[in-house]
Order: sequence, then C-alpha cells, then structure tokens
Amino acid sequence: MPSNAVSRREMPERPASKRIKDFDEVPLGYSCDDARAEAARCVGCKRPQCVEGCPVGINIPEFLDLIAQGRFIEAGVKLKEENSLPAICGRVCPQESQCEVKCILGRKGEPVAIGALERFAADYLRKRGSTGFGDAAAPSGCAVAVIGAGPAGLTVAGELARMGHRVVIFEALHEPGGVLMYGIPEFRLPKAIVRAEVADLESLGVELRMDMPVGKAITLDELLDVEFDAVFIGTGAGLPRFLGIPGENLPGILSANEYLTRVNLMRAWEPDSPTPVLVGRDTVVFGGGNVALDSARSALRAGGGRVTVVYRRTRAEMPARVQEVHHAEEEGIRFEFLSAPSEFIAGEKGAVCAVRCIRMELGEPDASGRRRPVPIPSSEYEIPADLAIVAIGNSPNPLVTSTTGGLEVEKWGGVKVDPETGATSLKGVFAGGDIVTGAATVIEAMGAAKIAAGAIDKYLKEKARRSAAVDSAPLKGK
Repeated sequence: MPSNAVSRREMPERPASKRIKDFDEVPLGYSCDDARAEAARCVGCKRPQCVEGCPVGINIPEFLDLIAQGRFIEAGVKLKEENSLPAICGRVCPQESQCEVKCILGRKGEPVAIGALERFAADYLRKRGSTGFGDAAAPSGCAVAVIGAGPAGLTVAGELARMGHRVVIFEALHEPGGVLMYGIPEFRLPKAIVRAEVADLESLGVELRMDMPVGKAITLDELLDVEFDAVFIGTGAGLPRFLGIPGENLPGILSANEYLTRVNLMRAWEPDSPTPVLVGRDTVVFGGGNVALDSARSALRAGGGRVTVVYRRTRAEMPARVQEVHHAEEEGIRFEFLSAPSEFIAGEKGAVCAVRCIRMELGEPDASGRRRPVPIPSSEYEIPADLAIVAIGNSPNPLVTSTTGGLEVEKWGGVKVDPETGATSLKGVFAGGDIVTGAATVIEAMGAAKIAAGAIDKYLKEKARRSAAVDSAPLKGK
C-alpha cells in the first residue's frame, strides 16, 4: 500500500514576475512521472469519500489507479464516463472543498491532488486526438433543445447525446462556453481548452446554433411547438448586481460581467483589439469571490497600474479559492479587508477619481453563517480609483423566464424546479445550474445538469411509450 507520508507533488507554475505581463496559463501541469507519483499516493479506500464529494460522481480511485499504472489514455476515458468537461473541471473546480477535502490522507497530511491529476489525464487524452467518448446509444427519435451553452447546458447535451437523443444547443453569444468563455480569464482557463471540449461534444452529434437568444429570436414555447420533445434551461446567472451607492453611474465604473466579457470574449487586452478595455492607473475591485480576483488579475495584466481588492470581511471569509488569493498576492494585488465602499467621487472631468470607504468589524453571523460586517463610525477614508469594477454577485438571466408563460420562478428570479429531477412547472421543461441556484461553481452546475439529463431521458422514454400505445390501440367500433 502506498505510504501517505509521501509528500504531495504540486504543479509547477510560471513565476509571478513573468506571468503578470501576459494572459498565458499560470499552472504548467504535471509531467508523466510526477502524475504517476502523485496518483500512487492514493491508498485505495474501501469506501472512498472523495467520490461522494464529486458532484458528477467520477470514480476517482479508478482513474487515479490507471494514472499510477501509466495507463493515461484509459484514465482519461474513465473520467469521460461521468464528466463531459474534465480538462475544464481540472482547472477551475474547487477540489479543495469538494473531492480533496474528503481524502483520508488529508487527516494527517496533504490530500491527493485530484484536480491536478484530472487536468493531466484530460490533457493527455486531448493531445493524442481522442475524445474519450464511447459510442452513443442508438438514435431514440427524440429531440431536446438546450438553452445556453454554459457548463450546465454543455453537460446535459453531452449526457443526452450519449443516450441517443438528438440535441440542439441555442446560445445567445457567438461562441459556446458561457461563463467558461466570457467569465474565466485565459490565465486560469485557456479558451482553446473550452473549444476542444465543445468539439468533443459535437463529435457526439450535438448541434450548436449560435447568436440565438431564446426569448428574443425564438421563444421556448416555439421550440416545443415546432421541433423539440423537451427543453432544458441552462441560461445561468448573468445579470450583474451593483452596490447601490452614490456615484455608481460615473464613467469608469463597470460590472465585472462587462469587464470580463470584454477581456475574455473580445480579447480587449490585446494591443490591436478593436474593442479595447479601459485601463486605470488606480484600479479598485469590490468583492471577495473568484470573479473579483479574476477581474483584479485581468486588470493588472491589461496594464491597470496599482490594483486593490476591497472586501468587507476578512481573508478567512473570502469565498474565492485559496489558490487564487495566493496567486493574486504573489502578483502584487493589494487587499483592503474589513472595508466597504460608501460613495464614488467624480474628478474634474466627471469620471470616477476615488472611492470613499468605511472600515468594518465583524458582528454576529448572518444567514450565510459568516459573521456580519458592521460599519465602524467615523472611520471613512478614500482610495484613488480611475477604474472601478463591481464584482459582488449576479442574478439569474431573466430573458427566458420573462417570456415564458406558466414558468414558475422564485422571488429572486431563479427557476423553480424539483430538486430530484430538475423538472419545472411546465411539462417537458427542465432547468439546472445558476438559473436555478444563483451563482455557484461550474461543477455544481454540471452535477445538476446530470440529474436533469437522467430525468429528461426518463421523460422522453415514457412519452415514446405512451405514443406507441396510442398508435397501437384498436380504433373504436372496429
């Protein structure tokens, strides 16, 4: 049995002094030898808790054992059995709080680097030209429309295509990927990886229809009336929230959604970009999640001078991944903890020039379980800011819900579903991901999509059986 005393092998990374000058990926990935050595640390638990921590149910011990044996292609294929997007998940999923936190080795040392090994196996598979998918089931004759080409939509499409159903994804933007494409920066998730994973899905027969905002170009009802037997809504949470403080409409203040979309989807950081992004001498980002850090690190690479993240709680309460906070600190991002903005201040030309903040202290826990930040009287101060990015969360995209009669939604805008199936209040319509839960992780959206895919498959088969029964029933009077 491998010894858990063997040290965890961390992936090599590009030094901060070099990586802040471009948008190239920061972690460099394992070598074959390092991957085998790290995978061999797995002790092969009889009841592996790591699998329970994975929202899509990857057989983690099996794929680790295949890597340890040097059977890298087979390890990648094993991943693809349960996860249509492993190269993406290996890069952006919070393994430290999901599968790795369950690893028994973590009780007395460091858990197995499951996420890094998932990335390794998926990359190895892709570089050798294999999709990793087996043959799809025989065509069912049923068609499913998927609204949104983000993590949930891509996952449900892959699952249903493998089950033999015809799947068409409708995406409002000109490239598929959703938040994977417009939200997560190149240095964390290269867009070539997203395009490759999408191409693998297309090899299963998944059809993409781009520049098709459902609710505007076509309605959900029309999809069901004209071409499809079922619909999955996976439009995500793309409606930005704002601070609601004086001066928030001044020039120079952007939502993280707009800023990251311009940077990632339009490559606004390139010198010859036709849609250049605003560059500040003093950039201030508000928020403590991964989106805030993505915005701050992108602004730095775009030439944003001094970049400061303002967060109203302490570092310990930040929802961002520990790795991302560490990378940001290495790169010179400044942090103002226990601080909250109260007013934006205009300069001589009318654009934002500073933000007035107030110091905070932590009081009693709120609904999230974290201690509530409370303002400290007479503690106001100012931070210079000629570019401000607001990254305090998002709400569900309302386009589909506002144009679909009879679709029940929560007060905050999310689609109401049966958590066991993803079924909505409309027959044949299912939903999953951020449009249901609000902003969450990529892998949580994928887990919900897998549940919905199973329910959609069951619904289509029952629908087909009922239709066959009606067709075979004897006519009355005969």
